[in-house]
Amino acid sequence: MIDLNHRSGFVYGRAADAPPPLGARINALLDDALVAERAGQRPRDYLGASRIGEPCARRLVYEFRKTPVDPGKDFEGRTLRIFEAGHVFEDLAIRWLRLAGFDLRTQTREGGQFGFETAGGRIRGHVDGVIVDGPALGLTWPVLWEHKALKASSWNDTAKKGVQVSKPVYYGQLQIYMAYMGLGSALFTALNKDSCELYHEHVLFDPATAQELSDKAVAVLRAADAGELLPRIATNPDFYLCRFCPFSARCWGEPRPGNAPVERFSGERPEARA
Repeated sequence: MIDLNHRSGFVYGRAADAPPPLGARINALLDDALVAERAGQRPRDYLGASRIGEPCARRLVYEFRKTPVDPGKDFEGRTLRIFEAGHVFEDLAIRWLRLAGFDLRTQTREGGQFGFETAGGRIRGHVDGVIVDGPALGLTWPVLWEHKALKASSWNDTAKKGVQVSKPVYYGQLQIYMAYMGLGSALFTALNKDSCELYHEHVLFDPATAQELSDKAVAVLRAADAGELLPRIATNPDFYLCRFCPFSARCWGEPRPGNAPVERFSGERPEARA
């Protein structure tokens, strides 16, 4: 009788010198391809309106100057897959809204996205869409439409607290878009990626918030041009935003002159290192 359960050279049912499982090898190929694709894309040469709501202005200076992130903080293939899947969910939400009678426009007559640019093209934004007409819901058309696909815990927090409290970056994005697109309100749609539940919130334009964010964007551009950094958002690196920031080691690890409100920027542009 042959015992097939105790063959030498096997570890947990797999030969000790065998390659990783097939699935792991396929996923590695997919992730490597996505990372390579991203690396080959032309980087933004402007400050995106979707980022202006970021609480830390110093981080925005790093991003605008294309400063290299800390080692190991680059986007991995899995994260890029999540980003791409978000576009698929957005397409589904567009289809559902149109089926329900919403006249949702997502492209200009020329075929591009609706958007704006200001500050000589150094600040730009591209919106998901504009609803120009729809069912009688008490809304005044047109309204900005913005969609996000969120994991369950994030979606639940947004549905409970509202976008302004739960997702201030998204809220800032809406305000900047409305300001420069000349729209008085927005419909924010969040999809739960786990259950396909939908959360819709009507967000009114807040001129004061939009002005504050616009001023911050200008301050970021001026600091970057002057080779300076804006103040940190926290007084120690244990602050929760700092712990998740891809520039945290650079920001807190480099010598800084005291507590000066504006510090000289030491990050190099990629071309400066070539």
